[in-house]
Amino acid sequence: EVVGLVPPLLYFIVILIKQSTSWVDAIILLALYTLYLWALLRNPPHDVEQLGDAPRVSQWAMRQRGWRRQAAIGALLAAGGALLYVTAHPFLESMLAVAALLGVSQFVLVQWVAPFLSEFPEKVSAFLWARRVTHAPMALMNMVSSNINQWTVLAAMIPLVFGYSHYHHTGVWADFHFDAEQRLEITLTLLQTALGMVVLANMEFDWFDATALFVLWAVQFFVPHLREEVSVAYALWIIVLGVGFAVRAKPLLAPKYFWETVTKKRSAGTA
Repeated sequence: EVVGLVPPLLYFIVILIKQSTSWVDAIILLALYTLYLWALLRNPPHDVEQLGDAPRVSQWAMRQRGWRRQAAIGALLAAGGALLYVTAHPFLESMLAVAALLGVSQFVLVQWVAPFLSEFPEKVSAFLWARRVTHAPMALMNMVSSNINQWTVLAAMIPLVFGYSHYHHTGVWADFHFDAEQRLEITLTLLQTALGMVVLANMEFDWFDATALFVLWAVQFFVPHLREEVSVAYALWIIVLGVGFAVRAKPLLAPKYFWETVTKKRSAGTA
């Protein structure tokens, strides 16, 4: 999961430089996610992954026999997709109305609050896992894996939906171009994700790293005019960690585990 962040983040630097994203970028991002899934499927199941840790509905589906299991999983997937389809538009309109009611920027509210609300179930499960020593790594990697999805599949949908909508209304397919504010937000998020990846490069995460990350996030959220300074802080932290890795001259565990996974050198017991 940690190394899986590297390709989309590197490619997003290209997107940021050209200040736009197109259907070509979407195809490349989807291909990167496909490669990530390929590597993930080669990884043996974790010892802590047990049916008892799954939600009740998932347990019910997995306990079905034969074709009923596939039918139950497919039905749950279809029902979830249908619910998302019918609630997405009212959810967005409600968010915009709340922003207008509170007199705050719709851009900032949708960018920071909407993802928190839409991903709240995922965060709840991760927090529950984090209470146990054996499940805490799985909780953290669940969040990292979610970031890979957002930097690939989710980001790929934006130029496709925008381009199709533009074609539907004007008859011409168009790329999605960034303005100055959006470029700053992409840069900030890119550096934030890259920092998280570097922090986890040696498969360690302590209270100091967590506290510093939270403080920097809180600063840019509550004091938006300091976002450029926070971006610089992220970049400097990445450089400091990179120099520290170079000075110690020891192989980082995340790349090591990734290589062992894709070459099938790791056993299920050491996953």
